[in-house]
Amino acid sequence: MSDGARIVRIAHGDLTSALLAQIDDVFFEASGRTFLSAPEREAFRERWLGRYLQGGTDVVLLALDQVGGVAGYLLGALQDPAEQERFADIRYFRTDFRELCRHYPAHLHVNLAAAFRSRGLGARLIATFGTCAAEARVPGMHVVTGRAARNVSFYVRCGFVELGSSQWNGREVVFLAKGLGTPAIKREGIVGEHKSARLR
Repeated sequence: MSDGARIVRIAHGDLTSALLAQIDDVFFEASGRTFLSAPEREAFRERWLGRYLQGGTDVVLLALDQVGGVAGYLLGALQDPAEQERFADIRYFRTDFRELCRHYPAHLHVNLAAAFRSRGLGARLIATFGTCAAEARVPGMHVVTGRAARNVSFYVRCGFVELGSSQWNGREVVFLAKGLGTPAIKREGIVGEHKSARLR
């Protein structure tokens, strides 16, 4: 089934308030969480979304529907999270997964609007991020997710393998990794660089 979406890599400076609002909508809908207070909601957003939207070498990929709306996104960090202070609150990066992060430093968060799931769009976003990371000479990428989470099988289909596990916040999480070969990089997947005038 065609997802009818195109993928663009967007510069941090081109993230308009309208785009950020749509990203937030996808993020909170996909989380399936309810929050007891506004500060709790904001802290959750900052940990899993906001800190990836501050610039630097982080990669922002948007999947846009046929009218330019945000159908999904992938936010990825290229540098080792165990060596970055912004991730110090996520304990497993500096404990159980420290050595794994050295070999697979890039990591990502991907979410899709409900209408665009199970169409191959998430896999396209991950493949595109893999290309970006390989071009930056990053040796590998990873995700950390719950052992029992439904998305484990999705990442396995995308070529990730489990290399470690840890206990965090009362549940078991797994480190899923994929190596990135840097020679003969292909440009498939990225339709074009974002120009703010093209998006609403």
